[in-house]
Amino acid sequence: MDPSPSSPTGSHAPPAAAGPEPAPRPRPARPTAPAPAAPAPVRRPGRVPLNRRAIAVAGTTGIVLLAIGIAWGGTGYRYDPYIEMQPAVAGKVPATDKELKQLATRLERRSRDLTAKLKTTAPRGVYIVIDQTQNRLYLKRDEETLLDARCSAGSGMVLKETGGKNRQWVFDTPRGRFEVLALLRNPVWAKPDWAFVEDGQPIPKNPADRLESGTLGEYALYFGNGFMIHGTLYERLLGRAVSHGCIRVGRDDLRKVWANARLGMRIYIY
Repeated sequence: MDPSPSSPTGSHAPPAAAGPEPAPRPRPARPTAPAPAAPAPVRRPGRVPLNRRAIAVAGTTGIVLLAIGIAWGGTGYRYDPYIEMQPAVAGKVPATDKELKQLATRLERRSRDLTAKLKTTAPRGVYIVIDQTQNRLYLKRDEETLLDARCSAGSGMVLKETGGKNRQWVFDTPRGRFEVLALLRNPVWAKPDWAFVEDGQPIPKNPADRLESGTLGEYALYFGNGFMIHGTLYERLLGRAVSHGCIRVGRDDLRKVWANARLGMRIYIY
């Protein structure tokens, strides 16, 4: 029979004595979990772990090889040994007025010798000098400048042909020493292939279709390989490198050049 709530043995009554309590049992030791190991390094593809010792050895080896290479082939720098000065200015520093006068005499004599050698190599008579950098034409007689004119040299542009032939032309003015090979009055231009390619026109088969009058001005001085000194319809562009390789000159300046021109006249282009 279950105890009723009012009986002394109910849930609220203290438990009856049951004699002495047994000694507590010792609790077994819990096993200690091992410490988690450090995760292994993840190797990314294409990267090699650094080895400081290997790097040090490689660096030392590289320095040794560099020293051997320099000792064998040099650094590319050329050392020019001291060149003794010419007798005209070599020797001890002049200390007296007499030594100064002697040095001045030697220098003056050497200057005269160099000037004489320069005159023997300089062109004589009437000739033309063309400066491509400044686009200037100089007509000279000996050391005298008869004309200083603006001109137009080659542009340096490259023209490429498409459609199977794949040709190309570079519009440069040649440099060097030349001579007037022909003097042409009212020259007619026989247009080369590149002129039609540049304009996007078909290349004519009839040679007569290549001829064009008035483009080259009143006069032309031919100096070889298709190059000429001639006039231009575009005088506003003089002073710029815009030609296809020839030297363009304005009408009035070209007339002065023509008045002094002759076959065999020297032309210097730089």
